[in-house]
Amino acid sequence: MTILHIDSSILGDHSVSRKLSAGIVARLRAARPGERIVHRDLGAAPVPHLSGATLAAARSPAAEHAPEVAADLALGGEVLQEFLEADTVVIGVAFYNFSISSQLKAWIDRILVAGQTFRYADGRPVGLVGGKRVILAVARGGVYGAGAPAAAFEHGESYLRAALGFIGITEPEVVVAEGLAVGAEQRAAAMDAAEQRIAALAA
Repeated sequence: MTILHIDSSILGDHSVSRKLSAGIVARLRAARPGERIVHRDLGAAPVPHLSGATLAAARSPAAEHAPEVAADLALGGEVLQEFLEADTVVIGVAFYNFSISSQLKAWIDRILVAGQTFRYADGRPVGLVGGKRVILAVARGGVYGAGAPAAAFEHGESYLRAALGFIGITEPEVVVAEGLAVGAEQRAAAMDAAEQRIAALAA
């Protein structure tokens, strides 16, 4: 069994989403010590954003690819294969300016691939990887949960639910710490609630 651990924050050791995702992986690993862990740090080593050259090359013979395009295609294939081989995916979700980081969006663009993670049947998309367990570790500076005044500005967790649902993962588990920038008391309460949620995750 394989756990794919994705981090997307650019804040390094100061990142709450990294702390949460590491806690989730530790929880899973403690219950199943034989699990293989694959960690991809999108903050430290970003996956390049898709380019027109890359998209065009995916539809042309390998012999015609420029070296830099061939390297990009190879990396994209590696990222996709990591995802396909994982039984459980843990994603640390940094929340910047109402949405996910551009680094995480670039990763999503490499795993939403027609014929690999979804296909169309009778004009409708069909997800192909619905058997995976996905756990999102979300950190938000403000308060954007259901019923909050700023809930309409939440385009991070909601985007990931839509993207994952498109490929068949309709019920991701979500651990959220929010209001982290509101004040020390709110931050402490948010972290405590998130840690309790992690402790309660099924192994």
